[in-house]
Amino acid sequence: MIFKVYYQETKVQVPVRENTQTMYVEAETQREVRKKLLDRNYNIEIIQLLEGEHLKYEQASEHFELEQV
Repeated sequence: MIFKVYYQETKVQVPVRENTQTMYVEAETQREVRKKLLDRNYNIEIIQLLEGEHLKYEQASEHFELEQV
């Protein structure tokens, strides 16, 4: 499964929409995504499962690139 992760660069940074970064991670569960990103010190806001038409839409974006973790 592919998840879209919305995050801030550091844990001390307050979530502000304009500063939110995104990445795509392949994992079995949201918990597994969190474990994979634990060492990066990100402030994770949302982890969203992508499937069906939503996944196809995201894959068509020029910014779609699976993060290697």
